[in-house]
Amino acid sequence: MEQVNDTAPQPSGAGQFSIEARVSDLVRLGIIGLFAYWTLELIAPFALIVIWSAILAVALFPMFDALSRLIGNRPVIASIVIVVSCLVLIIAPLALVAVNFADTVQALIGKLRTEDFTLPAAPAAIKEWPVIGERIYNTWNQIAGDLASTVIKFQAPIREVMGVIVAKLASVGGGVLSFVASILLSGLFLTRATPLAAAVQLLANRIGGEKGVGFARLAGSTVRNVSRGVIGVAFLQTLLCGLCFAFFDIPARGALTFAVFMLCVMQLGPGLVLLPMIVWAWFSWSYGTALIFTCLAIPITVVDNVLKPILMSRGLSTPMLVILIGVIGGTLSHGLLGLFLGPVVLSVFYELLRAWAWPAAASTGSEHELAAGFDGQVQRSVQ
Repeated sequence: MEQVNDTAPQPSGAGQFSIEARVSDLVRLGIIGLFAYWTLELIAPFALIVIWSAILAVALFPMFDALSRLIGNRPVIASIVIVVSCLVLIIAPLALVAVNFADTVQALIGKLRTEDFTLPAAPAAIKEWPVIGERIYNTWNQIAGDLASTVIKFQAPIREVMGVIVAKLASVGGGVLSFVASILLSGLFLTRATPLAAAVQLLANRIGGEKGVGFARLAGSTVRNVSRGVIGVAFLQTLLCGLCFAFFDIPARGALTFAVFMLCVMQLGPGLVLLPMIVWAWFSWSYGTALIFTCLAIPITVVDNVLKPILMSRGLSTPMLVILIGVIGGTLSHGLLGLFLGPVVLSVFYELLRAWAWPAAASTGSEHELAAGFDGQVQRSVQ
């Protein structure tokens, strides 16, 4: 019996067709890559605004959904109310800071013109501090006694520091304008929440199947929990500090309140402002008033240690430690934007690692916790 030779040479036309098909695929991929590169170049100046808008839309969607149903399923009106409220929350503190800063600068300029600007003498208690007390006391009194010569002596470094401050203020102003644009765009995203959520789920399904949809939901839940645990607690601490500053009539309270908010958002806490103020209060006020201020300031300083773990880990299967590392690391690496992107990236990576290392535990894990994301809210709003 003759054996069939399976390794018979194929016609050269088939090989030529295979090479041409591969070349055609490479050309198509090259064209797609070129258009993708051009697209990224075009949208790069607006990428930060769009990312912030998406984060704000995901974080504000539960409030938007509840308000829209409350006023009779009117998403446009609900979106306008939320956008205006967010703008007021941002512009009002900044306006207060600007007014207080302008008043302080105007008073300082007036004292300099009348040559009536002097520093108070150092408290005698500083002299008794160990190691550095004597040096601080003498230096303070020397500067206070001859302020004009001290300013002339250090005018070069003072000029450099003022230049850095002006540059930082300009950068902050540009960031505020970008954030205002992000709030306006997030209002548009909220009005189109249902089709946008469907598009995100479709894209996630094309990339990773059901797991991709779960990761998209996890990202939405993480953004909302971080916004509650970080931004919400920061607003609460800032409000309490502002009321405390106003009650005790502390000077420059607008700037101090804004500094507290920024420190809380950066996960540094209000202690960097409140603790020096407690020391200043014991030197400047009566013992009774200083004691009352201390009893109010210390609980405000530590309230985030209680509320933040409760709010940030609520409804998530990701451990609190992973989310906290993502918040701190993202903030240190990428600023305020990293505050949200850090925990999202680490949470998704943790779930990917768990699905790879322990597939049985991941498959039988908390499906309900993964489903507590953006799509669940959208489905309820559609119903």
